Amino acid sequence: MPLLENGHVIQDTWQKVPDGQSIPSNSNVLLPLSRLEEGLKSVSIGQLGIILTPEDQVRDLHSALPHLGMICLTFVSFRDGRPFTQASILRRQLGYIGVLRAQGYILPDQYEFLRRCGINQVLIDSEDAVSTWKTVHHRFSIAYQPSVLNEVGEGFAFRKWLSP
Repeated sequence: MPLLENGHVIQDTWQKVPDGQSIPSNSNVLLPLSRLEEGLKSVSIGQLGIILTPEDQVRDLHSALPHLGMICLTFVSFRDGRPFTQASILRRQLGYIGVLRAQGYILPDQYEFLRRCGINQVLIDSEDAVSTWKTVHHRFSIAYQPSVLNEVGEGFAFRKWLSP
């Protein structure tokens, strides 16, 4: 599946390791939250990443955040906004500076909202959809809602110029 970062397709350097599989050595691993302690104790891996579901409480990760290179937020439905909230809490309240990735049922129209909440990467479902996601990324140039991005204010009210 293609991985987008700031509107560009990038190479995925992370390996998902589901429950029941051993953690590989010398690679960046993405583990379910249930395996967090096991991942923190493993010394032979590259970077550690965690996959969260919408039901998971991100504040429970507070002590582990300095050890996490990535947090992957799962959208179980495009109508479920909990991963947006998780991203905002991680960035604004907990000060997480690592990579935030979104996966699951996400609409291209949600791309700029994902970025404004602090999500860096989006795993999309097919190669055919890449051009749609790129088009949507460049569709909007102004936003009014608050963001974790460093945007330049523009004259009137809360309007901000979006970065390309």
